[in-house]
Amino acid sequence: MAQGEVLEFEEYVRTRQDALLRSARRLVPDPVDAQDLLQTALVRTYHRWDGIADKRLADAYLRRVMINTRTEWWRARKLEEVPTEQLPDASVDDATEQHADRALLMDIMKVLAPKQRSVVVLRHWEQMSTEETAAALGMSAGTVKSTLHRALARLREELESRDDDELGARALEREERERCAA
Repeated sequence: MAQGEVLEFEEYVRTRQDALLRSARRLVPDPVDAQDLLQTALVRTYHRWDGIADKRLADAYLRRVMINTRTEWWRARKLEEVPTEQLPDASVDDATEQHADRALLMDIMKVLAPKQRSVVVLRHWEQMSTEETAAALGMSAGTVKSTLHRALARLREELESRDDDELGARALEREERERCAA
């Protein structure tokens, strides 16, 4: 690889490392594993850097490498399992509430207009800056701010209305139980 391409790769990594680490963090639950995943993907991408014709697609390429690497790790770990006569004591974290919160979030995001949803996802999920979001969506920074403000207000309203509905449903259930008990 030519010296110019090495410098170009180093600059790319310096500017995109936080976003890439967030992507890796979404792929594996352990932060240390996420760093390892990103480093492995960067090494593999470094060897192919000159083959990426459109460097604007480097993020997508790296994310694909991370997904493939994570899959390789998962398959390799599966083969490392060894049967034993005695089962270890295993505690399983109950992620029911976390899954319910995620399902609720995905459900209430449907009430937003597509443009609002895009702004919320880029600003809060991808953690892009206002300027980065504006550039990605082809709008001004002021439009991003006002759209985000309206979208978050709409999400709050939706959450409050669902909380009110849930409280009403619980009250009805309680009354029904009391009536049945009497």
